[in-house]
Amino acid sequence: MISTTETAVTLEVNGTSRELRLDNRRTLLDALREQLELTGTKKGCDHGQCGACTVLLDGRRVNSCLVLAVTADGSTVTTVEGLAADGTLHPVQQAFLDHDAFQCGFCTPGQLCSAVGLLAEAEAAGEALDEPTVRERMSGNICRCGAYPHIVRAVVEVAS
Repeated sequence: MISTTETAVTLEVNGTSRELRLDNRRTLLDALREQLELTGTKKGCDHGQCGACTVLLDGRRVNSCLVLAVTADGSTVTTVEGLAADGTLHPVQQAFLDHDAFQCGFCTPGQLCSAVGLLAEAEAAGEALDEPTVRERMSGNICRCGAYPHIVRAVVEVAS
């Protein structure tokens, strides 16, 4: 029996259906990290200001620290662990390697998921991306180290 403070939820996470019983107050970030042990998604500010917890929810970028997990019932979630397929890095992951965009690495999972979402948004809209556009559209993902210029170049390379 589920208590009144819990809800049964089904999520498709990185291609695998997962059934969870979640406290109604649990964030998607905490469900991913603590219940599913997908620790690639980072907990940064826990207030939606840094973007370290960015994942793709039904293909859209979200700060998982601001999403109650029960509201994602029936949704598809892609974390940084789900970007590579069959042992092959996602093109954005490869571009990050090629451009040395991993200085401290704390923001990297969120930056990668945000970049993948941004590229899909631009492709759907038929938009070209240049460095200023990438910087503006990735502004919700804060990088506090010297990797940021490399991150932007990596995203622009994949967009071109």
